[in-house]
Parts: sequence; C-alpha cells; structure tokens
Amino acid sequence: MDDLSDLYQDIILSHNKHPHNEGDLDPHTGVAEGFNPLCGDRLKVYLRQAEQGKGNVEAVTFTGEGCAISKASASIMTSAVKGLSADEIEAKVEEVVALLTAQDEPEIDLMTMGDLAALAGVRKFPARIKCATLAWHALLAALKDESAVSTEADG
Repeated sequence: MDDLSDLYQDIILSHNKHPHNEGDLDPHTGVAEGFNPLCGDRLKVYLRQAEQGKGNVEAVTFTGEGCAISKASASIMTSAVKGLSADEIEAKVEEVVALLTAQDEPEIDLMTMGDLAALAGVRKFPARIKCATLAWHALLAALKDESAVSTEADG
C-alpha cells in the first residue's frame, strides 16, 4: 500500500510541476473562476465546446494559483474531460467527488482511471478535498455559463 501511496504522490507532484493544459484559451465558449477561501486557491477554467457551446468539449485549460493538489487536480481534469459531452462531464465530476468523499473506500483501477486514481490519495487529508475538487466545480460552472464558484457553496 505504501508503494501505491508513493505513486499517487508522484503523480500529484508531477502534474503540479508540469501541469497539462495550463494557460488562457481563446476562443472559449465558457469560463468560470473557482475560489477556495480556506486556503486561497484561485483557478480559472476555460472550455471550448463544438457547435457554439452545445457539443463535446474540444479543449479545456486553466490558469491561477493554488496548492499542489488544486493545481494537479486541474491538470488531471483538463486531460480527463477532453472530448466528453456536457452530460459525460457532469458524470465524471460526480465520479471524482465520490472518489474523494464517499464513506467507503473506493475501488481504484489504475488501468482504467489513469492519473485520476492519484486523487484518491487526497482522501487521507479531509481538509484538502476542497483543493482537489475546486477545478472540477469551476468546470461545471463554466459549462452552465456561471462565472464563479466557491468551495464554500458545495458544503
């Protein structure tokens, strides 16, 4: 189990140091800022959907400042949702939130989950769960044409 924890930590640190899809996205069909007032994480998520904002996601990027967990989660998220429809993204966000918050230990399959599995390691640090979900909630806000979201709104 220690080897798995080390792997999760390595994935988080790698995404923090070398984030995927970091930067502004122009043009974009949606953008929302996420803010975690407890630790000061502030991320902006941009997305571009095909068919004037109604189709599958063509691109997702993020900008902002935050802890290693929030930045790594945003990086992982941008790769995990590219090509998905709005409904599929909503399901993916629910999956990630459940991975982080479910009472029972989730089943983790590295082969199917890829880097998303690393977020399961955050479960050991309940105070950091909002850091890990921040980008995901901002993505949902961008899909719904809402400009901002706070971690305090999701309980």
